[in-house]
Amino acid sequence: MWLTIREKKIISNPDLCLFLKVFTMEKLKDLFTNHYIIPQEWLWVIFGIVVLALLFFDLFLFNRKNEVPNFWHTLNLCIIYIAAACIFGVFIIYEEGIDKGMDFYTGFLVEKSLSLDNIFIMSMIFASLGVPRMYQHRVLFWGILGAIVMRALLIWVGETLISNFHWILYVFSVFLVYTGVKMLLHKGEEEPPFEETKMFKFFSKVFHVTPKIHNEHFFVKENGKHYITPLFFALITIETMDVIFALDSIPAIFLITDDVFIVYTSNIFAILGLRALYFLLEAVVHKFKYLKPALSIILIFIGLKIFAPKLLGFEFEPWHSLMVTFGLLFAGIGFSIWKAKDEPKDKNAQA
Repeated sequence: MWLTIREKKIISNPDLCLFLKVFTMEKLKDLFTNHYIIPQEWLWVIFGIVVLALLFFDLFLFNRKNEVPNFWHTLNLCIIYIAAACIFGVFIIYEEGIDKGMDFYTGFLVEKSLSLDNIFIMSMIFASLGVPRMYQHRVLFWGILGAIVMRALLIWVGETLISNFHWILYVFSVFLVYTGVKMLLHKGEEEPPFEETKMFKFFSKVFHVTPKIHNEHFFVKENGKHYITPLFFALITIETMDVIFALDSIPAIFLITDDVFIVYTSNIFAILGLRALYFLLEAVVHKFKYLKPALSIILIFIGLKIFAPKLLGFEFEPWHSLMVTFGLLFAGIGFSIWKAKDEPKDKNAQA
């Protein structure tokens, strides 16, 4: 890169460089502090428009046909969804301040990482019901729409409980620590086939289920009776599992922040890209063996954080939580990849 004489003079002058740096930081600080604050209700409107736009592009532009998504397509979608969440986080910092922005990013990371368990469950459900990959994205799209509604209801219930009974936060924290310890001590026994689970048996009794795949249809009529296809069976099962998983993730985010706007937006941005993340990671998610211990430590940390002021004499700042969450996730994924490289060598050595 060739520099002009003027640029070289600027670079060689440390006082001028320092002035430009301070001037730029002051301008950025002024930009983020001295501006018109958008009312809270308009923040919800902007968020709703962004979500609708992402869903529209996902359904009508990125996945117009029933076909098996390829690797690069899903990778690009994941990047778009993560970039959208990051940009929205900057918008929150601009409107609400740095602490709210850090809470948003922490909630997003926690929810995104916990959703990896959903991917494993989805893969098991689709495999057991014989749902072809080309129709799975249709099931997941409607599943995400249902999750958006269910998360809103669960967060509203959680916010109502906290507003009327503030001590419920301590119940959330104890539940979260219990969940984290249970995950950490779980030995990873092999799961029973999906057809043998109580959920499968229950739904089979409630609905008339046809074992045949009828293209992308959720319902069919045979011999005068209405049946649900394996696609719709997979949909209601995934929705049920999402509610169960939300009972872990929503208390975790309420212990990060009690701001309903941050809780809901971080939740929704995390699950919006879940479909693309599923197609990207379904084949390799089982290789991240050390991610679950990292997630369990994160849940324990978030659960215990509420007791820090009384036990340790100081309160964790929002950026502390973000750094701990990011660091543990990075360590879990990195250690899993590092150990995975040694597995073929170990197997060859034993042979």
